[in-house]
Parts: sequence; structure tokens; C-alpha cells
Amino acid sequence: MQTRNFINSLDLSPSQYDRLFDLADRINHAPATYAQRCQGKVMASLFYEPSTRTRLSFEAAMLRLGGQILTVADPKTSSAAKGESLADTIRTIAGYADLIVMRHPREGAAQLAGEYSPVPLINGGDGAREHPTQTLTDLFTIRTFLGRLRGLSVGLCGDLRYGRTVHSLIRALARLGDQRFVLISPDELRLPDRVLSSAAALGEGNTFEQTASMDEALTRCDVLYVTRIQKERFFNEEDYIALRDTYVLTAGKMQQAKPEMIVMHPLPRVTEIEANVDDDPRAVYFEQARLGMIVRMALILDLLEGGDDAAG
Repeated sequence: MQTRNFINSLDLSPSQYDRLFDLADRINHAPATYAQRCQGKVMASLFYEPSTRTRLSFEAAMLRLGGQILTVADPKTSSAAKGESLADTIRTIAGYADLIVMRHPREGAAQLAGEYSPVPLINGGDGAREHPTQTLTDLFTIRTFLGRLRGLSVGLCGDLRYGRTVHSLIRALARLGDQRFVLISPDELRLPDRVLSSAAALGEGNTFEQTASMDEALTRCDVLYVTRIQKERFFNEEDYIALRDTYVLTAGKMQQAKPEMIVMHPLPRVTEIEANVDDDPRAVYFEQARLGMIVRMALILDLLEGGDDAAG
């Protein structure tokens, strides 16, 4: 890597993505080969915001590589509750660990933390801005099931305004070029102009279509990426309730989709995908979560072993 940290989904070049995913493929097919690669290493898991999959997948990744973990899963139990600055927290924790993974509710917090950290720092999500390791998960999942990352028709459905997973993914895919994006959302939750304009400037041959109809878009997608309406991003519950069930994917609606289309979701799921869709082989979101652990194993190795040494 050209940087010690992984803060933004664009921190890696397309060729670095390919190399990382090749490593993830090798780990996925021969996990025992990598079981002791991080023996003697410690990862600090610093989460200022609730998380299940991201925190546990990182911790499972480090444990499966033979390393150890330190965890702060509740900021109320840390010195942040006493007023300690983020910079001081990071510099202190770096004395205990070889690698830090951090989630923070404030946009830009990961960038700030990375400037103060003397050990590699990974952004596990900062506010509504970025979730770069979810992007690694999503790209690796698409490559695993469809065999390519270019020339795709990608439907992004739900909360496109606050969804940091969408913001990271659309930029990463747009940079590769020749993508057709169908942006499915109510007007209140449309993709912010700043995200759309930055994605549009990244690659060539991309098209962007905005629509409020999931049913019509289903017939044209290679990937349907569904997100929940995020209650925690709303200022009042009435606005959330009014939009919560705008889109609900059902087994009946799946009959309109391409036979090879895949349905993805960063999880947690609430009401936006009915449980009867889970049995459809095109519903890959639980395997997507497992692949997230695998690609995070590859990222940890790449950061700790210096890139070329991680090829193994």
C-alpha cells in the first residue's frame, strides 16, 4: 500500500484492490495456511458507535490470523467519557497495539485519528461519510459471485442520503468505469449532490439514473444493493416512520429480476427485505457478511506485513 492507514475507499488503487482480493481468495480457499500469520500481534478495536458485523468481523479476522484483540465497545466505559481528546486516546492506544480499527459517529474523525496514530489505523465507519471496509466487502462479494467489477448495472436502493456504505461503494465502482447506476430512493433520501458529483468525476463511461421505483429498476440490475432506512440518522421519529417501509423486497418482486442478479445488503436488515427472500439463491447478504471477515483478514495482513510480504 502507498499509505499505512485505510481511511477512505479510494485510498487503494484499482490494482491494489485486485491484489488484495487475490489474497482474500487465497485465504478463503486455504484459511489454515494463514492461521498463525499475526501471532504476537495485537489489534485494538475502538468503537464509539454500536456495531455487530464490523466489530466482530474484524475481531474474528484477527483471531483467525493468530493475533489478539483489545476492545472498547462502549465509549461510556472509556476515558472519552472523562473528556479525553481523540488524539490523546489514539496515541495512548497505539502504545498497546500494532493496529487500530476505529468507528466514530463524527465525520472526519478517522482522518484525524490517522494523523495522530503511529500504527496503522483502519476506518470502521465515520458518521455518514465513509465505510471503506464495507466497500472492500461489497466489491469482493460482487467479484466472487459475478466474476467482474466493471460493466455492471448496479441498483442502489433505500437510504442514499445518509448511507455511508453507499457513498463509499458508488465512488469505488465509479472509478473503475463503465458502470450503470440506478439510484432508487424517495426524494427525501436521494444521494447528496456532493457524492454524486464526486462519483461522476472519477471514471469514464458511467451513467447515473435517479428513480423512485424499485420494481422497474429490478428488471435491469446485475446487483441490487438494498439499505435500511436508518432511524439513528433522523431528528424525529415521525419522519423515520413515514419513510421506513418505502421499499420492501419480496419473493414476488424477485420474479421480475434477472436470473443472475445478486441481492446485497450491508445489514442489519429491518423491514426492507422480507425473510422469504432469504431462500432465493440470488440473496447473498449473509455470505456477503462472511466474506467481509475474509477480506478484512487480507487487509490486516497487508497493513501489518507491508504489502508484498502478504502475498504468501
